[in-house]
Amino acid sequence: MDFPLGPLAPLDAMALGVLLTLWLLSGWLIEHPPQGHLSVSHLMQDYRRDWMRTFVTRQPRIFDATLIDSLRQSTAFFASASMIAIGGGVALIGNARTVETLTADLPLASGGQEVALHMLPVIGLLGNALLKFIWAHRLFGYCSILMAAVPNEPTDPLAFHRAGQAAEINISAAKSFNRGLRSIYFALAALGWLLGPLGLLAGALLSTSVLLRREFASASRRVFLMREP
Repeated sequence: MDFPLGPLAPLDAMALGVLLTLWLLSGWLIEHPPQGHLSVSHLMQDYRRDWMRTFVTRQPRIFDATLIDSLRQSTAFFASASMIAIGGGVALIGNARTVETLTADLPLASGGQEVALHMLPVIGLLGNALLKFIWAHRLFGYCSILMAAVPNEPTDPLAFHRAGQAAEINISAAKSFNRGLRSIYFALAALGWLLGPLGLLAGALLSTSVLLRREFASASRRVFLMREP
């Protein structure tokens, strides 16, 4: 398959580089925030540990089992959605001539073959999201097993130790889930490439700003900071 290269090819490469750089840097910043201004994802780690400490003394533990099952269902849903989207993208690439016919009357900056090429980063980011969701689903399963291994008696020496292990696995699962969500954000941004390199740049900047605002300047973050009444 021939993908035509126009005079804006260097700009396309720069825009794609900006997208990937912002994706990696925003993820690193969210997971390694400044100590004086923690991200929502980082703040939630303490709440997950609090959850597991409370879980030890809660009787019965039906609520906790329901909650961990809900988290697993969420990861399964996003994994399924990512898989379907990847299938659609691969089908699009495999039918470049059909796409060219369909896009002939649309105000896109690309022809059919270029549309197929521009879908590659979208599919790549969705593939990364799928792998992260699958791993998160498995980790939440490990967490549920550790929770089941917590003794019913809080005075048992293993009770809080097992709960602490469950909390750390829960945190690892949440990290993987959040990485998958960030990949979806930037997969949507990558669709801007269909409008040209400037569309890709705009999508990358918009996705980054939305992510960082929700992690560092959202109303929910202010609520999470109120740990004491």
